[in-house]
Amino acid sequence: MKLLFSRNPNPRLAVAVARHVGAPVAFEFAAPFAPGQAERYRPLNPTLFLPILVFPGGSLWETDAIACRLSRDAGSVFWRRGDAEPRMIQWLSWGKENFVRACEMVQYERGTRLRYAQGPTDPAKVEEGLGRFATSAALLEAELSQRDWLLEDGLSYADFRMATFLPCNDAARLPLHEYPALQRWYGRLEALAAWRDPFQGLQAPELPPIPA
Repeated sequence: MKLLFSRNPNPRLAVAVARHVGAPVAFEFAAPFAPGQAERYRPLNPTLFLPILVFPGGSLWETDAIACRLSRDAGSVFWRRGDAEPRMIQWLSWGKENFVRACEMVQYERGTRLRYAQGPTDPAKVEEGLGRFATSAALLEAELSQRDWLLEDGLSYADFRMATFLPCNDAARLPLHEYPALQRWYGRLEALAAWRDPFQGLQAPELPPIPA
């Protein structure tokens, strides 16, 4: 199998999962939106977005689906099964609509928009994102003050997914320091080599710099 990736947050997440579970995949940097590349990748993913998992006879796209496949193929319980799976999916569902979405909104305005010359930062969107961040971070703070990880039985894909945009926080400048339990939780993720530097040893061009 081959995992097509870039350094953007969702592909980064997929690479981190692959490395954490020891998935038997080859890694290939891809740029489907580069001039002249779309038709090469469209048969693999009609949306053209990365990551894409390619295997004999087909392909799989969307990060969560890829994480599920990689975990299962590696024989890992990182993607929970059985009775624990619904609780993990609870956090995936809530996170993507709340905490992850809030982080993405702020990171886009303060990072992606400027990085790719998509216009100036919209202060109203930043404020909306920060408001959503405060609400969802407060809930996570309460939960993570009681345990180390989102699930009571330990680290899972829910933790990786919840943290999708936090590696971009140098640009987003989200106030993690205001939430001690949340900050400690992210520190535990950063202690994992697969999360801290998933691209180690890979051919992966850096993202364009954010203009000063």
